[in-house]
Amino acid sequence: MPNSNSPLNYLRQIAIGAVCGLLLLVLIIGGFTLASTGASPQATDTNTPTNTPTVSPTAEGRDCSVADLAADPRLVGLHAQVLNPETNEVLFDIQGDVATQTASVMKLFTATAALQVLGPNYRVQTKVYADLDNPGQIVVVGAGDPTLSRVGVGKQSVYKDAPKISDMAVQINAWARATPITSIVLDSSYFTGPTWEADVPDSERTLGYQSHVTALQVDGDRDNPALETSPRSNDPVGRAGTAIKKAIGPLAANAVLTQAKAGTNLLQIAVVQSQPISKWIKHMLQVSDNTEAEFLARLVSKQLGYDGSFASVDAAIKQGLIRAGLDPTGLLFKDGSGESENNLVPATFINALLKKILNEEGDLEVIKQALPIAAETGSLANRFRGDNIDAAGKIFAKTGWTKREYSLAGIIKAKDDTDLVFSIASVGEVNQTTKAAIDNLATGFFRCGNKLSTETKPATE
Repeated sequence: MPNSNSPLNYLRQIAIGAVCGLLLLVLIIGGFTLASTGASPQATDTNTPTNTPTVSPTAEGRDCSVADLAADPRLVGLHAQVLNPETNEVLFDIQGDVATQTASVMKLFTATAALQVLGPNYRVQTKVYADLDNPGQIVVVGAGDPTLSRVGVGKQSVYKDAPKISDMAVQINAWARATPITSIVLDSSYFTGPTWEADVPDSERTLGYQSHVTALQVDGDRDNPALETSPRSNDPVGRAGTAIKKAIGPLAANAVLTQAKAGTNLLQIAVVQSQPISKWIKHMLQVSDNTEAEFLARLVSKQLGYDGSFASVDAAIKQGLIRAGLDPTGLLFKDGSGESENNLVPATFINALLKKILNEEGDLEVIKQALPIAAETGSLANRFRGDNIDAAGKIFAKTGWTKREYSLAGIIKAKDDTDLVFSIASVGEVNQTTKAAIDNLATGFFRCGNKLSTETKPATE
């Protein structure tokens, strides 16, 4: 047996101790590393912007080409991108990173900002006050509800189950009893600045696609409350006042209508509230209601502490998108509807948002459920028929149109059951036939699915 007190044995014990200490240190460090890797999701900033695909596209096994469809001469100024959201691979791209106008695809950003800033259950209240300093005077204060309706009991406007001024009138009459109302003040000061975006032609109003943006109005200021497309006036506040006076009836027969800001010595005597904005968003996306979009943008602005003006829309929408985990740096938002041709957004950003919508992040399932469906609902009800009928019910997308653009962006449940997100915009001298060319290209994406080739030019070229 070796001598335990020998120098050699002493050195051996020192060496063993050092190795054990080193091993223990490695285990401790490794334990911290493993613990960090398995950190709770709560420690992660879920709003970290994630716009850019992180995986390079690959052509391996992807030989289904749509190059001929993309080369259709009707697709002038084409910007298009297809993303596999599961792998984050870009499967097809033509100018996908070049910012261009959005048309009504803009409404996807407005809806996202509204859901993030206001929440899906937000409702707008229109209130009526008695001015205690001026007997016989009532004040109607608008807070940005264009769905407030003048239609009669048992009837519906384009905004189903919207609040009615007839209900407001019942409350006013109950307060007034037999005392005549001599003055009705209409306060629409909740929004500031111009009521019409200068970039948008006035024909959009006269043809019936959009109203002036005033905090007090009825039926989106339509001549006919039951028609989606109906001419709008130059004085939505005045039209609302006339309807309110009529609804009140004999007690207000001689009342003078005035547009002014409310005083300070007020007693609330009536209130009606809108449907939740989740319902606005569904209607807005289905039929592309420009007025609802502009009001949502203004409400987001006010909620964030801005002034509710067109000038504030860019900053307000961007704040909402940041809350959704997107980075809107370098984008330009001139309005909430996409009527302006000066909105600038690339397909890469649109697809980054669509990926979140597909995954129903936050409250974005509201948008996913509201998207028009090819050949079935909304603005896509009469599209994707004929030769494209195989894509019916498989493409869920927002349509867009201005005089210089047609666009389509959304989600595809591809033929091979792959989920894809896509954005297509044709910008320039477009016409009605451009829509058909866009539908053909989107159907090509549907048919190819995950085998979609990155080829962008026809093989014959």
